Amino acid sequence: LMELSTAQVSGLKELADALRDLPDRIARNALRGATAAGAAVIRNEARRRAPVYTGQVSEGHPRPGTLKRSIYMTQKRELSSLVQQTFHVSVQRGKARQAVQITRKVKGQRVVVGTENLDAFYWRFVEFGTVNMAARPFMRPAFEAKKYEAVEAIRRYLAERIAREAEKLKKGPAPK
Repeated sequence: LMELSTAQVSGLKELADALRDLPDRIARNALRGATAAGAAVIRNEARRRAPVYTGQVSEGHPRPGTLKRSIYMTQKRELSSLVQQTFHVSVQRGKARQAVQITRKVKGQRVVVGTENLDAFYWRFVEFGTVNMAARPFMRPAFEAKKYEAVEAIRRYLAERIAREAEKLKKGPAPK
């Protein structure tokens, strides 16, 4: 596992103090949602920057756009806690990703509409280059370009969520 970049959000003292005043479950959920909002900014930029192959595709090779569609974000639960949330933005790869079920919502139900190969094992060749191919970085530049916007998304989410949860707490429990 190779880590490209990490960002820590600090210096949001007022929001952190307000977060501490909320019950633990609400605080953890708010922090998780805020961190997800920030990670989504980076993920979306990486998808935007990911190059799409425009040449002739050989038999057995991933179709154009696979790299872009393979970029994802996920929470790392083992690295997350009440006071820290960790999200990972990366590229799907490996044999398990070669036949991913594609689902759509139909009349409120999830229905499998097909499978897709999301194995973008080659992403490192694109990002870092090889002896035969120049690098076409997209993950690192996405992080560098959007890290401040991601922090702002985290701040906005926390400010809105804390205010909303604090208001609910003032009103008391909802009638049953």
